[in-house]
Amino acid sequence: MQEQYRTVAREGVHETEISRSRFVCALAPAATEREAQDFVARVRRAHPTATHNCFAYVVGADAAVQKASDDGEPGGTAGVPMLQMLLRRDVRYAVAVVTRYYGGVKLGAGGLIRAYGGAVGEALDALGTVTRRRFRLATVTVGHQRAGKVENDLRATGREVRDVRYGESVTIEIGLPDSDVDAFRAWLADTTAGTAALELGGEAYGDT
Repeated sequence: MQEQYRTVAREGVHETEISRSRFVCALAPAATEREAQDFVARVRRAHPTATHNCFAYVVGADAAVQKASDDGEPGGTAGVPMLQMLLRRDVRYAVAVVTRYYGGVKLGAGGLIRAYGGAVGEALDALGTVTRRRFRLATVTVGHQRAGKVENDLRATGREVRDVRYGESVTIEIGLPDSDVDAFRAWLADTTAGTAALELGGEAYGDT
């Protein structure tokens, strides 16, 4: 698995004008290919009179799913440079749609490649990205008398507390970098005088 990846911080739109053509780039996070396709369809519905609605998306931390469309522009001049910009910026789980309103001046193949790739790059700069890092899910089970201090200490040291459940004992779900597991196990034993249990689960990604 990838140690980390970037994704779009939020859904948004950034517009630029090149040789009288309007290039409107809509960006959004997309957890699945279906989400990406739904976003493309939504943008197309919002711009029914546009000359082109070209798109690119990357799904998977390892970029397993990659799709691009020129939507009528000359082959390889729109969707591919958009996709290359996402990949070059290490952006994953994201979809970009560049809507073009033709302004009457032909840009040529090189101009189109720069325009479409640049529109995505500018939108990424404007909207921002977040980095997600791989971590291991872990469950701490501790008695009620020590749970409050353990939870406070976890939050104070910047650990990701994902869930807290109260029953006969208190269960705290956290995320740990793999490299931190041994040190955390020792800290937990010391903090709770060996009364807490640590159970490791699967892997996931979280914001850093």
